[in-house]
Amino acid sequence: MKLLGISGTIIGAKTSVLVKTILDEVKRKHSDLEVELLDLRNYDMQFCDGRKLEEYNQDTRDIIEKVSQADFYLIGSPVFNCSFPAPLKNLLDLVPPSAFRHKVMGFAANGGTYQHYLMLENQLKPIAGYLRAYIAPSYVYAHSSHYNLSNEISDEEILRRIEDLADELVYMQSSLVKEYVSL
Repeated sequence: MKLLGISGTIIGAKTSVLVKTILDEVKRKHSDLEVELLDLRNYDMQFCDGRKLEEYNQDTRDIIEKVSQADFYLIGSPVFNCSFPAPLKNLLDLVPPSAFRHKVMGFAANGGTYQHYLMLENQLKPIAGYLRAYIAPSYVYAHSSHYNLSNEISDEEILRRIEDLADELVYMQSSLVKEYVSL
């Protein structure tokens, strides 16, 4: 099974740190899983405009392939102006909806106010529902005060939530695979 963590922004480092921390927790507890971080800062992703897949640049095609080939997802996003950033929306537009169907999707976000966690509930979870993904019930929201001066997550409650989400993602995906095999 392959878990793909997506850092859905092209600026800043906190989202990537948050996603990587959760992926590291999954890997620590489940070394048999394949875990990969897709950090959009490292790609020259083109805008979705309806052209054929082969007409996009190599980076864009690589992103679509990585997302399509994953078995389940951890999607990370910063919160800008009470919403998620355009690069993440663009990724969701580029990837065929069928790539997400019947796959587990969990969320993590970071922002500058304590109320911005609502973006996960009001925007990303409904999109996942539209894509027919199985949505992990819990998520991690980290406020900028939860990071130390070295840009590492230092808040004990957030670290506990990271551990819980890591367990939940693997449990849900494992249960689905077992259920699918037994059908």
